[in-house]
Amino acid sequence: MKKIIIYLSLAVAISGSLLLWWLSVELQKQLQQPLNLQTKTTLHIKPGSSLQAISHEMVARKWLSHPYYLLLEGRRQGVAGAIKTGEYEILPGMTALAVLNLIVSGKVVQYSLTIVEGWSFKQIMQALKESEILEQTLAVSDPEYVMAAIGYAGHLAEGRFFPDTYNFPAGTTDVDFLRRAYKAMQQILSAEWQHRATGLPYASPYQALTMASIIEKETAISTERSKIAGVFVRRLQQHMKLQTDPTVIYAMAESFDGNIRQKDLSIDSPYNTYRYKGLPPTPIASPGRASINAALHPQEGDSLYFVAKGDGTHYFSSSLAEHNNAVAKYQLKKR
Repeated sequence: MKKIIIYLSLAVAISGSLLLWWLSVELQKQLQQPLNLQTKTTLHIKPGSSLQAISHEMVARKWLSHPYYLLLEGRRQGVAGAIKTGEYEILPGMTALAVLNLIVSGKVVQYSLTIVEGWSFKQIMQALKESEILEQTLAVSDPEYVMAAIGYAGHLAEGRFFPDTYNFPAGTTDVDFLRRAYKAMQQILSAEWQHRATGLPYASPYQALTMASIIEKETAISTERSKIAGVFVRRLQQHMKLQTDPTVIYAMAESFDGNIRQKDLSIDSPYNTYRYKGLPPTPIASPGRASINAALHPQEGDSLYFVAKGDGTHYFSSSLAEHNNAVAKYQLKKR
Protein backbone atom coordinates (compact mmCIF):
# COMPACT_ATOMS: atom_id res chain seq x y z
CA MET A 1 0.00 0.00 0.00
CA LYS A 2 2.81 2.34 0.89
CA LYS A 3 4.45 1.61 -2.44
CA ILE A 4 1.24 2.42 -4.26
CA ILE A 5 0.94 5.72 -2.43
CA ILE A 6 4.56 6.50 -3.20
CA TYR A 7 4.05 5.67 -6.88
CA LEU A 8 0.90 7.75 -7.01
CA SER A 9 2.68 10.67 -5.33
CA LEU A 10 5.53 10.39 -7.81
CA ALA A 11 3.07 10.25 -10.68
CA VAL A 12 1.24 13.32 -9.42
CA ALA A 13 4.54 15.14 -8.90
CA ILE A 14 5.75 14.19 -12.35
CA SER A 15 2.41 15.13 -13.89
CA GLY A 16 2.48 18.43 -12.04
CA SER A 17 6.01 19.12 -13.20
CA LEU A 18 5.10 18.22 -16.76
CA LEU A 19 2.05 20.48 -16.55
CA LEU A 20 4.12 23.38 -15.23
CA TRP A 21 6.71 22.76 -17.92
CA TRP A 22 4.00 22.72 -20.60
CA LEU A 23 2.43 25.89 -19.24
CA SER A 24 5.82 27.57 -19.17
CA VAL A 25 6.52 26.55 -22.76
CA GLU A 26 3.04 27.60 -23.87
CA LEU A 27 3.38 30.91 -22.03
CA GLN A 28 6.66 31.73 -23.76
CA LYS A 29 5.23 30.61 -27.09
CA GLN A 30 2.30 32.98 -26.75
CA LEU A 31 4.47 35.81 -25.49
CA GLN A 32 6.96 35.45 -28.35
CA GLN A 33 4.32 35.18 -31.05
CA PRO A 34 3.87 38.34 -33.15
CA LEU A 35 0.65 40.22 -32.51
CA ASN A 36 -2.19 39.94 -35.01
CA LEU A 37 -1.43 43.40 -36.34
CA GLN A 38 -0.93 44.55 -39.92
CA THR A 39 -0.30 48.28 -39.56
CA LYS A 40 1.24 50.64 -37.06
CA THR A 41 -1.20 51.77 -34.38
CA THR A 42 -1.27 53.21 -30.86
CA LEU A 43 -2.20 51.90 -27.45
CA HIS A 44 -3.42 54.60 -25.10
CA ILE A 45 -3.09 53.65 -21.43
CA LYS A 46 -5.18 55.87 -19.20
CA PRO A 47 -4.35 56.64 -15.56
CA GLY A 48 -5.42 53.77 -13.30
CA SER A 49 -5.47 51.16 -16.06
CA SER A 50 -4.49 47.67 -14.88
CA LEU A 51 -2.51 45.08 -16.80
CA GLN A 52 -5.60 42.90 -16.76
CA ALA A 53 -7.67 45.63 -18.43
CA ILE A 54 -4.89 46.24 -20.97
CA SER A 55 -4.72 42.51 -21.75
CA HIS A 56 -8.46 42.35 -22.34
CA GLU A 57 -8.27 45.43 -24.59
CA MET A 58 -5.58 43.72 -26.67
CA VAL A 59 -7.85 40.69 -27.03
CA ALA A 60 -10.77 42.94 -27.99
CA ARG A 61 -8.60 44.51 -30.68
CA LYS A 62 -7.74 40.95 -31.86
CA TRP A 63 -4.03 41.37 -31.17
CA LEU A 64 -4.07 38.45 -28.72
CA SER A 65 -6.15 35.28 -28.54
CA HIS A 66 -6.17 35.12 -24.73
CA PRO A 67 -5.61 37.79 -22.06
CA TYR A 68 -4.05 35.67 -19.32
CA TYR A 69 -0.63 35.02 -20.86
CA LEU A 70 0.33 38.69 -20.68
CA LEU A 71 -1.13 39.03 -17.19
CA LEU A 72 0.74 35.95 -15.92
CA GLU A 73 4.03 37.20 -17.34
CA GLY A 74 3.53 40.60 -15.76
CA ARG A 75 2.94 39.00 -12.38
CA ARG A 76 5.85 36.59 -12.86
CA GLN A 77 8.19 39.53 -13.52
CA GLY A 78 6.64 41.58 -10.73
CA VAL A 79 5.77 44.45 -13.07
CA ALA A 80 1.99 44.13 -13.25
CA GLY A 81 1.67 47.21 -11.08
CA ALA A 82 4.40 49.19 -12.86
CA ILE A 83 2.49 50.11 -16.01
CA LYS A 84 3.09 53.73 -17.14
CA THR A 85 0.24 55.79 -18.51
CA GLY A 86 0.52 57.40 -21.93
CA GLU A 87 0.33 56.71 -25.64
CA TYR A 88 2.49 53.91 -27.06
CA GLU A 89 3.36 53.08 -30.66
CA ILE A 90 2.63 49.44 -31.50
CA LEU A 91 4.29 48.12 -34.66
CA PRO A 92 3.59 45.04 -36.81
CA GLY A 93 5.86 42.19 -35.74
CA MET A 94 5.90 43.19 -32.08
CA THR A 95 5.22 40.42 -29.57
CA ALA A 96 3.11 40.51 -26.41
CA LEU A 97 6.34 40.43 -24.39
CA ALA A 98 7.66 43.44 -26.32
CA VAL A 99 4.44 45.32 -25.58
CA LEU A 100 4.75 44.48 -21.89
CA ASN A 101 8.33 45.75 -21.80
CA LEU A 102 7.27 48.90 -23.67
CA ILE A 103 4.40 49.88 -21.38
CA VAL A 104 6.57 49.27 -18.33
CA SER A 105 9.42 51.37 -19.77
CA GLY A 106 7.26 54.48 -20.17
CA LYS A 107 8.65 55.17 -23.66
CA VAL A 108 5.51 56.90 -24.85
CA VAL A 109 4.93 58.47 -28.26
CA GLN A 110 6.58 61.89 -28.49
CA TYR A 111 5.20 64.81 -30.46
CA SER A 112 7.06 68.01 -31.26
CA LEU A 113 6.46 71.72 -31.59
CA THR A 114 9.03 74.32 -32.59
CA ILE A 115 9.36 77.86 -31.28
CA VAL A 116 11.17 79.62 -34.10
CA GLU A 117 14.01 82.04 -33.36
CA GLY A 118 12.71 85.58 -33.62
CA TRP A 119 9.09 84.75 -32.93
CA SER A 120 7.08 87.20 -30.85
CA PHE A 121 4.97 86.16 -27.89
CA LYS A 122 1.89 86.54 -30.08
CA GLN A 123 3.31 84.17 -32.71
CA ILE A 124 4.21 81.60 -30.05
CA MET A 125 0.69 81.66 -28.64
CA GLN A 126 -0.77 81.28 -32.13
CA ALA A 127 1.39 78.19 -32.76
CA LEU A 128 0.24 76.67 -29.48
CA LYS A 129 -3.41 77.31 -30.33
CA GLU A 130 -2.97 75.60 -33.70
CA SER A 131 -1.42 72.48 -32.14
CA GLU A 132 -3.70 69.45 -32.38
CA ILE A 133 -1.76 67.61 -29.68
CA LEU A 134 -1.36 70.09 -26.83
CA GLU A 135 -4.30 70.28 -24.45
CA GLN A 136 -5.68 73.80 -24.60
CA THR A 137 -6.26 75.11 -21.07
CA LEU A 138 -5.53 78.82 -21.42
CA ALA A 139 -8.73 80.82 -21.77
CA VAL A 140 -7.03 83.80 -23.41
CA SER A 141 -3.59 84.77 -24.75
CA ASP A 142 -3.27 87.91 -22.66
CA PRO A 143 0.41 88.09 -21.55
CA GLU A 144 -0.35 88.85 -17.89
CA TYR A 145 -2.87 86.04 -17.68
CA VAL A 146 -0.52 83.56 -19.35
CA MET A 147 2.44 84.43 -17.12
CA ALA A 148 0.28 84.00 -14.02
CA ALA A 149 -1.01 80.66 -15.35
CA ILE A 150 2.51 79.25 -15.77
CA GLY A 151 3.53 80.42 -12.30
CA TYR A 152 5.42 83.64 -13.06
CA ALA A 153 2.91 86.36 -12.31
CA GLY A 154 4.36 89.83 -12.78
CA HIS A 155 7.00 88.72 -15.29
CA LEU A 156 6.80 90.23 -18.77
CA ALA A 157 6.11 87.67 -21.48
CA GLU A 158 7.91 88.97 -24.56
CA GLY A 159 11.21 87.25 -25.27
CA ARG A 160 10.92 84.89 -22.31
CA PHE A 161 10.42 81.60 -24.16
CA PHE A 162 13.46 79.85 -25.59
CA PRO A 163 13.30 79.00 -29.31
CA ASP A 164 13.78 75.27 -29.77
CA THR A 165 12.04 72.10 -30.89
CA TYR A 166 10.33 70.58 -27.87
CA ASN A 167 9.27 66.94 -27.69
CA PHE A 168 6.35 66.03 -25.46
CA PRO A 169 3.81 63.23 -24.92
CA ALA A 170 0.08 63.37 -25.53
CA GLY A 171 -1.68 64.96 -22.58
CA THR A 172 0.81 67.82 -22.28
CA THR A 173 -0.98 71.12 -21.71
CA ASP A 174 -0.20 74.49 -23.23
CA VAL A 175 0.75 75.64 -19.71
CA ASP A 176 3.21 72.72 -19.33
CA PHE A 177 4.78 73.58 -22.69
CA LEU A 178 5.17 77.30 -21.94
CA ARG A 179 6.55 76.69 -18.47
CA ARG A 180 9.19 74.39 -19.94
CA ALA A 181 10.18 76.93 -22.63
CA TYR A 182 10.30 79.70 -20.01
CA LYS A 183 12.60 77.70 -17.73
CA ALA A 184 14.83 76.83 -20.69
CA MET A 185 15.30 80.53 -21.47
CA GLN A 186 16.03 81.31 -17.82
CA GLN A 187 18.68 78.60 -17.62
CA ILE A 188 20.38 79.53 -20.88
CA LEU A 189 20.34 83.26 -20.20
CA SER A 190 21.77 82.70 -16.72
CA ALA A 191 24.54 80.43 -18.05
CA GLU A 192 25.49 82.89 -20.80
CA TRP A 193 25.40 85.84 -18.39
CA GLN A 194 27.93 84.12 -16.11
CA HIS A 195 30.49 84.12 -18.94
CA ARG A 196 29.79 87.58 -20.39
CA ALA A 197 32.50 89.96 -21.54
CA THR A 198 33.50 92.82 -19.26
CA GLY A 199 32.42 96.44 -19.64
CA LEU A 200 29.01 95.78 -21.16
CA PRO A 201 26.33 98.49 -20.87
CA TYR A 202 23.70 96.14 -19.41
CA ALA A 203 22.35 96.53 -15.88
CA SER A 204 20.83 93.04 -15.86
CA PRO A 205 20.49 89.80 -17.82
CA TYR A 206 17.07 91.06 -18.92
CA GLN A 207 18.65 94.00 -20.73
CA ALA A 208 21.04 91.58 -22.42
CA LEU A 209 18.01 89.54 -23.49
CA THR A 210 16.47 92.68 -24.94
CA MET A 211 19.63 93.38 -26.93
CA ALA A 212 19.75 89.76 -28.09
CA SER A 213 16.19 90.04 -29.40
CA ILE A 214 17.17 93.03 -31.55
CA ILE A 215 20.20 91.18 -32.90
CA GLU A 216 17.95 88.19 -33.68
CA LYS A 217 15.65 90.36 -35.77
CA GLU A 218 18.48 92.21 -37.50
CA THR A 219 20.31 89.25 -39.00
CA ALA A 220 20.15 85.55 -39.71
CA ILE A 221 23.84 85.45 -40.67
CA SER A 222 25.80 83.76 -37.88
CA THR A 223 29.04 85.60 -38.65
CA GLU A 224 27.32 88.99 -38.36
CA ARG A 225 25.66 88.64 -34.96
CA SER A 226 28.64 89.68 -32.87
CA LYS A 227 29.48 92.50 -35.33
CA ILE A 228 25.98 93.92 -35.02
CA ALA A 229 26.17 93.50 -31.26
CA GLY A 230 29.42 95.50 -31.34
CA VAL A 231 27.74 98.36 -33.22
CA PHE A 232 24.83 98.56 -30.78
CA VAL A 233 27.03 98.30 -27.69
CA ARG A 234 29.29 101.12 -28.92
CA ARG A 235 26.23 103.27 -29.70
CA LEU A 236 24.92 102.72 -26.17
CA GLN A 237 28.31 103.52 -24.68
CA GLN A 238 28.50 106.74 -26.71
CA HIS A 239 24.90 107.69 -25.79
CA MET A 240 23.76 107.41 -29.39
CA LYS A 241 20.30 106.23 -30.40
CA LEU A 242 20.24 102.65 -31.55
CA GLN A 243 18.11 103.52 -34.61
CA THR A 244 17.22 99.93 -35.41
CA ASP A 245 14.28 99.16 -37.71
CA PRO A 246 13.02 96.00 -35.92
CA THR A 247 12.11 98.05 -32.85
CA VAL A 248 10.05 100.42 -34.99
CA ILE A 249 8.32 97.48 -36.64
CA TYR A 250 7.51 96.10 -33.21
CA ALA A 251 6.10 99.47 -32.18
CA MET A 252 3.96 99.63 -35.33
CA ALA A 253 2.45 96.21 -34.53
CA GLU A 254 -0.52 95.44 -36.81
CA SER A 255 -0.10 98.64 -38.82
CA PHE A 256 3.21 97.44 -40.30
CA ASP A 257 2.61 96.51 -43.95
CA GLY A 258 6.13 95.45 -44.88
CA ASN A 259 7.56 98.94 -45.36
CA ILE A 260 8.93 101.55 -42.96
CA ARG A 261 8.27 105.11 -44.10
CA GLN A 262 9.91 108.29 -42.89
CA LYS A 263 6.87 109.21 -40.80
CA ASP A 264 7.06 105.85 -39.04
CA LEU A 265 10.47 106.76 -37.63
CA SER A 266 8.88 109.48 -35.53
CA ILE A 267 6.01 107.54 -33.94
CA ASP A 268 5.79 108.09 -30.21
CA SER A 269 6.60 104.74 -28.66
CA PRO A 270 9.23 103.66 -26.11
CA TYR A 271 10.15 100.98 -28.66
CA ASN A 272 11.04 103.59 -31.29
CA THR A 273 14.82 103.65 -31.03
CA TYR A 274 14.97 106.39 -33.68
CA ARG A 275 13.23 108.69 -31.21
CA TYR A 276 14.43 107.47 -27.81
CA LYS A 277 17.91 106.57 -26.60
CA GLY A 278 18.79 103.32 -24.93
CA LEU A 279 17.24 99.89 -25.14
CA PRO A 280 13.49 99.43 -25.56
CA PRO A 281 11.62 98.50 -22.37
CA THR A 282 11.32 94.79 -23.24
CA PRO A 283 12.63 92.30 -25.77
CA ILE A 284 10.90 92.43 -29.14
CA ALA A 285 11.11 88.69 -29.86
CA SER A 286 12.50 85.43 -28.50
CA PRO A 287 16.22 85.25 -29.38
CA GLY A 288 18.16 82.06 -29.89
CA ARG A 289 21.28 81.18 -27.93
CA ALA A 290 23.61 82.47 -30.65
CA SER A 291 22.08 85.94 -30.43
CA ILE A 292 22.24 85.89 -26.62
CA ASN A 293 25.89 84.91 -26.82
CA ALA A 294 26.56 87.70 -29.34
CA ALA A 295 24.89 90.29 -27.12
CA LEU A 296 27.20 89.24 -24.30
CA HIS A 297 30.30 88.96 -26.51
CA PRO A 298 30.15 91.87 -28.98
CA GLN A 299 32.91 92.09 -31.55
CA GLU A 300 35.44 94.83 -30.91
CA GLY A 301 35.95 97.51 -33.54
CA ASP A 302 34.98 101.06 -34.44
CA SER A 303 31.92 100.57 -36.65
CA LEU A 304 28.85 102.53 -35.56
CA TYR A 305 26.54 101.94 -38.54
CA PHE A 306 25.42 99.17 -40.84
CA VAL A 307 23.08 98.91 -43.79
CA ALA A 308 21.50 95.91 -45.51
CA LYS A 309 23.14 95.06 -48.83
CA GLY A 310 20.12 93.24 -50.20
CA ASP A 311 21.61 89.76 -50.10
CA GLY A 312 21.06 89.09 -46.41
CA THR A 313 24.37 90.59 -45.32
CA HIS A 314 25.24 94.11 -44.14
CA TYR A 315 27.84 96.77 -44.86
CA PHE A 316 29.45 98.18 -41.71
CA SER A 317 30.77 101.75 -41.42
CA SER A 318 32.68 103.67 -38.78
CA SER A 319 31.66 107.16 -39.95
CA LEU A 320 28.37 108.76 -40.91
CA ALA A 321 29.78 109.84 -44.28
CA GLU A 322 30.77 106.26 -45.13
CA HIS A 323 27.39 105.04 -43.96
CA ASN A 324 25.52 107.55 -46.13
CA ASN A 325 27.51 106.41 -49.14
CA ALA A 326 26.63 102.80 -48.33
CA VAL A 327 22.96 103.69 -48.00
CA ALA A 328 23.09 105.39 -51.40
CA LYS A 329 24.79 102.37 -52.92
CA TYR A 330 22.75 99.55 -51.42
CA GLN A 331 19.38 101.13 -50.65
CA LEU A 332 18.65 104.27 -52.65
CA LYS A 333 19.75 102.79 -55.97
CA LYS A 334 17.01 100.17 -55.67
CA ARG A 335 14.25 102.76 -55.40
